[in-house]
Amino acid sequence: MRIELLTVAGCPHRDVTLDRVREALDLAGRRDVVVTERRVDDAEAAQAVGMRGSPTILVDGRDPFAADDTASSLSCRLYRSERGVEGAPTVEALVDALG
Repeated sequence: MRIELLTVAGCPHRDVTLDRVREALDLAGRRDVVVTERRVDDAEAAQAVGMRGSPTILVDGRDPFAADDTASSLSCRLYRSERGVEGAPTVEALVDALG
């Protein structure tokens, strides 16, 4: 399994997202998975790598939190949960996405 975190420079949700991804991997028993990060600086790069806002989490190259027709974007991304709207997926949603 490969996990890549895509962000824009200065993304205010980078740290919490990274912490939640690591916690989800720990809960899923996937301590062997390395999380890589990539900073995306322009719209062309966002489209090329499948970034749909910052932060975007790719699991094996796929964004498990976006519909297939979601456009690429450099904008700030929000995630819906039972608690409302947040700047990162919940740990529970991440564990589910890791399947």
